[in-house]
Amino acid sequence: MNFDNTILTVLTWLPLVGAAVILFMPRTALEAIRWTTFAVTALVLVLSLFMWQAFDPSNAGFQFVVNYAWIGDTIGYRVGVDGISVLFVVLTALLMPFAILASWTVEKRVKEYMIVFLILETLMVGVFTTLDLAMFYVFFEGTLLPMFLIIGIWGGAARIQASYKFFFYTFTGSVLMLLAIMAMYWNGGTTDITKL
Repeated sequence: MNFDNTILTVLTWLPLVGAAVILFMPRTALEAIRWTTFAVTALVLVLSLFMWQAFDPSNAGFQFVVNYAWIGDTIGYRVGVDGISVLFVVLTALLMPFAILASWTVEKRVKEYMIVFLILETLMVGVFTTLDLAMFYVFFEGTLLPMFLIIGIWGGAARIQASYKFFFYTFTGSVLMLLAIMAMYWNGGTTDITKL
């Protein structure tokens, strides 16, 4: 498998690997935790720019595709980008180092804060790269938990109320999306976005 076929997998899961590294760092090593988080997000940015540069805009199909069966022939690990999603991946990768720099002075639970942000980056990149409706739903819903924690722990004065409202309203809409995904599966017989 050449690097072109692994770039999206690396982009998606590298922040999660970074979060695992930070998990084993001492809680008191605040600067090391901050710099490690920034380095991981910067590396994801560099890799996303490499991917963008290698992307062929004359090809209307999905590129850098990886397709592995997971649950039978229905749900699989399928990733790829088209002309729109490639820009969202780059935008996500661009925003994350700035988000880390903007929150450099956070003093409350720094280790957990950085881990949550890296997990959030994995989930956001996954949303834009997955080509499977079931995996899309997992990535999309997965972003709720990190956002709930970020708002509820590190938010402003009304953070608890805001985090519950955010979770409730987003989750309510997601139930309807799940029903739509199930209907698409029942009608199409697959969760593969390219086939649908």
